[in-house]
Amino acid sequence: MERTQPKNYLIESILVTLFCCLPFGIVGIFYASQVNSKFVIGDYDGAQAASENAKKWMIWSAVSGVVIVVLFMLLMALGGLALLGLNW
Repeated sequence: MERTQPKNYLIESILVTLFCCLPFGIVGIFYASQVNSKFVIGDYDGAQAASENAKKWMIWSAVSGVVIVVLFMLLMALGGLALLGLNW
């Protein structure tokens, strides 16, 4: 029975590591790099699990990066309002 290789999410993990959140992205790269080798040696369940973990960590990295940017922008806006003498 021929099986299809699961997506490894390596490119996505590298991009979110560079642009969003370094620690979570590195974990995503770690799992993404295991997908192909596990599939080649016949560990299909392991390859699928590594793919799912890579996807999970890639998403967490992207979400945390967006949250950090939004919080930073909010703090900058509130700090800017404080400079104008407007307090909440």
